[in-house]
Amino acid sequence: MLNHTAAPDGAIEYKGEGDDPVTVVTAALDDFKGEVIGRLEKVEAAQAGAKPEPETKGADKLVERLDKIEAKLNRPATSEKKVDELSLERKAFGTYLRHGDRTPADELKTLTVSSDPQGGYLAPAEMSTEFIRNLVEFSPIRTVASIRTTGAPSVMYPARTGVTNAKWKGETQTSEASEPGFGQVEIPVREINTFVPISNQLLADSGGGAEAEMRLALAEDFGKKEGAAFLTGDGVLQPAGLLRDTRIGSVATGHAVAITPDGLIDLMYSLPAAYRMRGTWMMNGKSLASIRRLKDAQGQFLWQQPLAAGQPESILGRPVLEAVDMPDIGAGAIPIVFGDFNSGYRIIDRVDMTILVNPYSRATDGITLIHATRRVGGAVIQPQALAKQLVGT
Repeated sequence: MLNHTAAPDGAIEYKGEGDDPVTVVTAALDDFKGEVIGRLEKVEAAQAGAKPEPETKGADKLVERLDKIEAKLNRPATSEKKVDELSLERKAFGTYLRHGDRTPADELKTLTVSSDPQGGYLAPAEMSTEFIRNLVEFSPIRTVASIRTTGAPSVMYPARTGVTNAKWKGETQTSEASEPGFGQVEIPVREINTFVPISNQLLADSGGGAEAEMRLALAEDFGKKEGAAFLTGDGVLQPAGLLRDTRIGSVATGHAVAITPDGLIDLMYSLPAAYRMRGTWMMNGKSLASIRRLKDAQGQFLWQQPLAAGQPESILGRPVLEAVDMPDIGAGAIPIVFGDFNSGYRIIDRVDMTILVNPYSRATDGITLIHATRRVGGAVIQPQALAKQLVGT
């Protein structure tokens, strides 16, 4: 809608609602033209009827004003037309980018920050290169057992099972012959393997990250499986676990369902002094928590904190090794093993974990196969160096 009002100097001002200046001026020019034509007709009629001259002067003023308006329209434009005016939301977003949390509340409330379908997130989520992985716990038996490598499918160890049988004799008595006993201990190398199919597109899109993560997962899985086998392996397809070796002696706790201070002392001193002085306690965290509450007859705790940072805690003066694969305390269970593991248990490494990437077998399916293999063996070589704690009377 176009409105016009008379200015103090006699000029007519035009105001348009929703129109730009060019539209307003054009409309004003059309009105002026119509008014000039009308006034000129009045002037001609006045002249013909001998009317007073003032109307002629008014017409001249209108013509002069019309010339000025046309001159203004012919001038170069000094401002551009606002075609794409920003919405309130876009203005508020620009203000937020410049001022952050200092954005005025009346502008900040126009932004939506919690609805993804409505485009409310101000910035996309960052894709981190760090993987969130579950904790994989390993048996630490490798840190105390003796480890050897081999290139053969098994290792044979000669063993002396007895000593000579010397006897006390008199001056003229005849000596008797004796022979020590000999045997052998064979540790076969076992194999653990698996393969993982993985999409070729995933391998390409991850930039090597998927394959690296898969290798790490395989290494953790193999480490956990072999650690458990060194303790509880059946010796058929797995390494022979020390908990299953019947040659290792056991000492009862003296209680049907619990560990006792007397049972621990008896277990420790059931070994020869040479092995006892190099002995290590092996148990899981739950068993260790129970033993930390035990006291001797003088009221002193059997468990002792380490003397220096980085040193292991001890029970009856000997270090403790926490093994996640050891059984919990219970009737008939064997929750604790004590002894010289370096002398008692032997681990044979044949082949470290090897990775074979096979992109050919299922190439038509767009799948790459990642094969993993590990060959290792283990067995008790000196049963007298170890002793088991049996929960029972």
